[in-house]
Amino acid sequence: MANSKIEWTESVWNPVVGCSKVSQGCKHCYAERMAKRLVAMARAARDRGDDPGRTANYEKVLTPQGRWNGAIFLDWDALREPHTWRQPRVLFVNSMSDPFHENVPLDFIQEMFAVMNACRMHTFQVLTKRPERAAAISAHLTWTPNIWMGTSVESEEVLERVDNLRAVGSLTRFLSCEPLLGPLPHLTLDGIHWVIVGGESGPGARPMEAEWVRGVQQRCARQSVPFFFKQWGGVNKKKAGRLLDGRTFDEMPQPAELAR
Repeated sequence: MANSKIEWTESVWNPVVGCSKVSQGCKHCYAERMAKRLVAMARAARDRGDDPGRTANYEKVLTPQGRWNGAIFLDWDALREPHTWRQPRVLFVNSMSDPFHENVPLDFIQEMFAVMNACRMHTFQVLTKRPERAAAISAHLTWTPNIWMGTSVESEEVLERVDNLRAVGSLTRFLSCEPLLGPLPHLTLDGIHWVIVGGESGPGARPMEAEWVRGVQQRCARQSVPFFFKQWGGVNKKKAGRLLDGRTFDEMPQPAELAR
């Protein structure tokens, strides 16, 4: 577990490491860049004669060029960590992977869910670009109310992910429209309880138009769905800020929405 600078969560929990790219939203993967840095840290530690610790695991999931190689590392030590945290936390699950990646075994996913089921004091925000797999195995998982299930929707090309998300058993379902790469005029929010929007950041960041953001925000307002605007992004995301039309949107799902 590590404290997170992501605005919509508190900490990250990574029992799975490694991924592969499936859509345009993956092009400038932040996790891939972070993994490459962690590999460099592991190598530097070994050069000093130190134990690289868990950072060494990232060497197993990257090509020599620092790209995802499709391999998955299952971190059984990290899997058990939530049992040791006494204070309630909001946790982004697998910021360094996709928990429903095709190479993550079903039994390991079930182990992850068993931990989340047992640790009801924590809120687990599970995000995937593969909601079709989540839907396919949903009946084999226990969806306690502290598990929020989300999918990434960066453009109209992947809107089918929203329908797949509706088929999972989670009581709270959310969308992460980040990086938002185009307008979403056909987005429907029935059965969706929260929407996050953000622009891409870092090297090669693709621009996001204000009208695209407003379109999603207005749709959320009409359907009383909480809206969270994370950032404009860009090469200097701090300078760009996160104000939309002069205000900050930090709306979050409320417990009453679990009854929807």
